[in-house]
Amino acid sequence: MDSILFSKKDGIASIALNRPKAFNSFNREMALAFQDALDDCQADQNVRVVVITGEGKAFCAGQDLKEVTDEKLNPGFKKILDEHYGPIISKIRALEKPVVAAVNGVAAGAGANIALACDLVIAHEKALFIQAFSAIGLIPDSGGTFFLPRLVGFQKATALAMLGEKISAKQAEQLGLIYKAAEEGEYEEYVNRISSRLAQMPTKALALTKQAFNASLSNNLEQQLALESKLQIEASETKDYHEGVSAFVEKRQPNFKGE
Repeated sequence: MDSILFSKKDGIASIALNRPKAFNSFNREMALAFQDALDDCQADQNVRVVVITGEGKAFCAGQDLKEVTDEKLNPGFKKILDEHYGPIISKIRALEKPVVAAVNGVAAGAGANIALACDLVIAHEKALFIQAFSAIGLIPDSGGTFFLPRLVGFQKATALAMLGEKISAKQAEQLGLIYKAAEEGEYEEYVNRISSRLAQMPTKALALTKQAFNASLSNNLEQQLALESKLQIEASETKDYHEGVSAFVEKRQPNFKGE
């Protein structure tokens, strides 16, 4: 069975983690296949939004502990972080199109933090988010120590990381940890609707928006204003900008091409 299910349709690329019997926990094969899929999405100009989800009951339970406790299979923490999770997080943030995490079930450890690195997180109402690291004597990785404090504040992030409490999708939405908790009968339709909407939007402008937000995490105000000026000029030179203005003047819906 392929550890990743990868498909494309109508500008939407779907990457599904496919180790359901292991709650989609990561082994080396899945981590590398996931990176390949992200690279494919970046290179394919027809892909205008990427949706990451999980097969079965879980989104992702993080690292497969059977791999790290197997003397023959264990790649070691340095390789796991430097070759698996680090590149995954970097690729998600560098992708020049929106990345949606469709969290269908439990997202624990690295699985939770991969979701939080995405641009939008839509979670099934029964999904859970768990910073499971402290329970086995580890620290949050996969960008957890970077994104958590920025999403929910220093105090709440510290509590989530140290106590490892289960956070429901609704609680996660209320905390600002995720964008939306969708009810059971609405979850799939909502993911599809948001993904389709993003796929029809001005992709280059969205990519530049993402680039600006990434930079804001380290820039001061003056640096950010200068970057906004630079990126806005780039946006104004796209075909989609001219289509958007024309559609506004002509009082019609724009037909963006992602160009």
